[in-house]
Amino acid sequence: MTSNVLEQQVARLASIEDIKQLKARYCLFCDNGYDPKGISECFVDDGVWDGGSEFGCYEGKKAIHDFFAGATGLILFAAHLVMNPIIEVSGDTASGKWRLIMPCTMPDDAGTPEARWLLSDYSETYVQVNGQWLFKSLKVNNQFLASHASGWADQTS
Repeated sequence: MTSNVLEQQVARLASIEDIKQLKARYCLFCDNGYDPKGISECFVDDGVWDGGSEFGCYEGKKAIHDFFAGATGLILFAAHLVMNPIIEVSGDTASGKWRLIMPCTMPDDAGTPEARWLLSDYSETYVQVNGQWLFKSLKVNNQFLASHASGWADQTS
């Protein structure tokens, strides 16, 4: 193996690890009260956070910040458990797919806190800016959001 090939492989693996750390920071900010400053700083200036029909789509750091500033009213508690990363790096850009299972507490229709489970896929794009990987886009593709008590069987096929 030539040193050039080895350097490229090391750079690719370092980028993948940096992207995993970006994702871990994002999840930590979400799980610590949906810290709007921390979350929005994980994105490039024109980044997009797309939560689908359940949570909406927000373009730009300010819109992302403003959405997450009110997210604690939507989700009272969350534990983002992400897994199965598939990350493809191409120079200063990359794409990623992840799975999410999230125990959470959300208000029911009457406003009473209810234990729920969210199962989702993430589809993401990343860009490296000044040596730091950031989200260009993050899309949450929800499979179900089910009450812990009644389960998710009626939401899956």
